[in-house]
Amino acid sequence: MVETRIAPRYRVSKPAQIEYGGDKTSCTIRDLSITGAALQLSDLSATIPAAFTLIIPEDKLKISCRVVWRRAYRIGVTFD
Repeated sequence: MVETRIAPRYRVSKPAQIEYGGDKTSCTIRDLSITGAALQLSDLSATIPAAFTLIIPEDKLKISCRVVWRRAYRIGVTFD
């Protein structure tokens, strides 16, 4: 398989929150790069919009994101 990502991703397991419209959904960051991440959802019934803010409390970060792919329990995002 040919790697097509702009930046290499690193496997991590960081707790985070998806924030949109005043609501927050817990998630876990499973891989991370300077351009994006793969997020594992903890609530499979949550409806995640196409754009949201990713909050990473451990790193004191709030990052604007856009969804680029979706699977049953994971989403891939690019950072704005």
